[in-house]
Amino acid sequence: MTEAHDAVEVIVAKRDHGELSDGQIDWVVDAYTRGAVTDEQMSALAMAILLNGMNRREIARWTAAMIASGERMDFSGLSRPTADKHSTGGVGDKITLPLAPLVAACGVAVPQLSGRGLGHTGGTLDKLESIPGWRASLSNEEMLAQLESVGAVICAAGTGLAPADKKLYALRDVTGTVEAIPLIASSIMSKKIAEGTGSLVLDVKVGTGAFMKDLDRARELAETMVALGTDAGVRTVALLTDMSTPLGLTAGNAVEVRESVEVLAGGGPADVVELTLALAREMLAGAGREDVDPADVLASGAAMDSWRAMISAQGGDPDAPLPTAREQHVVVAPASGVLTRLDAMAVGLAAWRLGAGRAKLGDAVQAGAGVEWHARPGDEVAEGRPLLTLHTDEPDRFQRALASLDGGFDIAPAGTAYAATPLIHDRIR
Repeated sequence: MTEAHDAVEVIVAKRDHGELSDGQIDWVVDAYTRGAVTDEQMSALAMAILLNGMNRREIARWTAAMIASGERMDFSGLSRPTADKHSTGGVGDKITLPLAPLVAACGVAVPQLSGRGLGHTGGTLDKLESIPGWRASLSNEEMLAQLESVGAVICAAGTGLAPADKKLYALRDVTGTVEAIPLIASSIMSKKIAEGTGSLVLDVKVGTGAFMKDLDRARELAETMVALGTDAGVRTVALLTDMSTPLGLTAGNAVEVRESVEVLAGGGPADVVELTLALAREMLAGAGREDVDPADVLASGAAMDSWRAMISAQGGDPDAPLPTAREQHVVVAPASGVLTRLDAMAVGLAAWRLGAGRAKLGDAVQAGAGVEWHARPGDEVAEGRPLLTLHTDEPDRFQRALASLDGGFDIAPAGTAYAATPLIHDRIR
């Protein structure tokens, strides 16, 4: 077939700080998906985008072109409104697990298409797969049926949603172009818009354990994604949340499921509860259900009922014992005083090296591996008492995990004043 454009023409236009036309964008995304544009050519274009950026129109058109490469889901036939949440990833970020059933218990359907962990950030599907029998893959028909009957589903995205993004994502990972904000924003939002949810809440992490370390860059990403959602007719809001300290008291797979169940039972770490409720309120507002207080629903036990129904619907046994690692290693506090810092990246790397994460897609993960910490910044600790516990099936992993934690926490003398970092930095809409 005769191609409408030429890859070199498109690359040169962006290389020279030009603005790509709608036709150029539509063609290059489609041609790359078809194989008419090579990986080498798309690599050059991705680097040009990283260096020279895109304006709002270009990003919106690029996102639309990726959506057009696949199918779109439709939830308009459901008996309740829909709302979804996306997190840019962090350490101990188990929020989706209590959040989806909580919002469902408030009368809003949650079609949560989630992913697997890579590197130091955990994956929601990996966590849930530690529950005996639970399955991540559902057909569109199964997903719709579960949303109607249960109100919440957490599952893997099908191959039909934005296939252009899947191909480009893998290329960006090996060409040093992951950090391009137009490509990050369009990657996330093409899948979320194609998913068909009525409203969307973005949890954009910022800090040492986040993809975005800098608050200004995180805000730029959040604003770009909110604009994309708004332009596509999806009610979209973003919260900038802190990821300098890991969330909760655990990072791993089964350990995070266990902590999530504690939250649904009315307990759990205060920061996990706070963020779960904040995101739930945003999701309910986007779906037009501001008349419901998620804190009351959480206290009533209704969210736990939704959790059990959601897990059972996907073949899981909510009463089955969760896996535990065969080996543990305790890290004790080297001094008494106040824990003033626990670095999210250090903890995330340790959990990954213990077997909770993967180095590349397709690697196996250990269900029981992970890290527990027995104090959070601001807490007093005593010399010789447990500070962290490391879990793995393979004891030869402890050495590298301990190396990750070297310099990853600070203890100040007793009585030292501690100023906590706000969990929520800003709200973008």
